[in-house]
Amino acid sequence: MSAIKYEILHKDKKTGARLGKITLPHGTFETPVFMPVGTLGTVKAMTVEELKEMVGADIILGNTYHLNLSPGMDVIEAAGGLHKFMNWDKNILTDSGGFQVFSLQSIRKITEEGVEFRSHLNGEKLFMSPESAIDIQQTIGADIMMCFDECAPYPADRKYVENSMERTTRWAKRCRMAHTNRDKQALFGIVQGGMYPDLREKSAKDLVDIGFDGYAVGGLSVGEPKEIMMEILEQTTPHLPENQARYLMGVGSPDYLIEAVLRGIDMCDCVLPTRMARNGTAMTSCGKVVIKNKQYELDFRPLDEECDCYACKNYTRAYIRHLMKSGEILGARLMTIHNLRFLVHLMENVRKAIKEDRLLEFREEFYKKYGYEVVDSDYFKQKIQNVEDRDK
Repeated sequence: MSAIKYEILHKDKKTGARLGKITLPHGTFETPVFMPVGTLGTVKAMTVEELKEMVGADIILGNTYHLNLSPGMDVIEAAGGLHKFMNWDKNILTDSGGFQVFSLQSIRKITEEGVEFRSHLNGEKLFMSPESAIDIQQTIGADIMMCFDECAPYPADRKYVENSMERTTRWAKRCRMAHTNRDKQALFGIVQGGMYPDLREKSAKDLVDIGFDGYAVGGLSVGEPKEIMMEILEQTTPHLPENQARYLMGVGSPDYLIEAVLRGIDMCDCVLPTRMARNGTAMTSCGKVVIKNKQYELDFRPLDEECDCYACKNYTRAYIRHLMKSGEILGARLMTIHNLRFLVHLMENVRKAIKEDRLLEFREEFYKKYGYEVVDSDYFKQKIQNVEDRDK
C-alpha cells in the first residue's frame, strides 16, 4: 500500500492545469502547492508555529546530505525522527542529496556505486549510494523521499547527459529495492535528461516502468534560459502518469510557479523567497521591492497592500527598511514571513483560478502588475488549442 494518495479535483478547461489533493501520513493538502525549504530541519528564521499560522505551509523540505552531516542520523533517530526533532506535525519531503552532486562538483567524484564527497564543513570523506540515501531518508522519517540522482549541469554535451540519465535510472531501480517502509513513506523517481527532449522522454518512461509513488522533474532551473526550461518541461510532463503527483524541483519565482502549473506540475520548492528576504528583497503583487533603497525611507505603506501576512498587517516599509539597514534580526524575519506567505498565497489564488477555469486570465493579470511578459512556445500554444478543441 502506497503512503501517498493523489486525487485530481478539477482541471482547468482551457489549459489542463490540475487542481488536486494529496494525502500523506501527516495530513492532506491541495495542489498546486509551494513548499518552503528547511534544509537543516528549519526554514530559516521561522518557527514551526509561524510556518503553520502565518505562512500557511502544509509541507516543507529537508535535505538528506546536510541533515546527515548535522545533526547526524544518530541524533535524529534518538529523537524519534525529524518531525519530532523539529516539532513539526505536518508533512516533510526530503531531497536525496542529488542536488549536491550538482552543486558540490568541485568536491565530489561520481562512480557507478555512488558519489564520494568531501564534506563542505571539514573536508572529511563521505560516500553516498542510492541505498544509503534511502536509508538516511527512512531514518529521517520523511513523508516523501526522493531517489538518489545526478543533476547534470547546463550546458552539457549530449553524451554526458545521456550517460548521467541512464545512471540515474539504474540508481532509481536500486532506490526502489532499498525502499522498505512503503506504507508510511512515499518514494518519487526523478526525471533527468538535461535539455534534450528525447532523453527526458526516455527517462520518464523508464521511471514509470519501474513504478514510483510520484514523479519529479529535476535538472531544470540550473542556469538555462527560461524559454528552454519551459519548453523542456512542457515536453516532459505528458510522459508522466496522469493519476500521480508531479513535482518540479528547485523553482520559486512567481512566474516559474505559474508557468509550471500551466504545464501540469503539482508541487514546487525553492530557497529563493527566504534568500531574497535575508538580502532585503520582497516579492509583492506589483514586483520586487528592494527595501534598503532610499525611496522607502519615508514609505509608511505595508510591503504589499494586497498581502494578508503578519508583516504587512503590522509593519511599514519604512520600519522594515530601518531594521534591515541596522542589521536587526527582526527585519530578516519579517521579510521571510512576507515572501513565504506571498508564494503560498499565490498558489492559493492559482488553485482558485484553476477551479474557475481562468488560469490563463489570472496569469495575464498577475504578469501585467508584476512586470512580466507572457511568452509561450508554439508547442504550448498548440497544446492549449488541442485542449480547447477537445472540449468543444
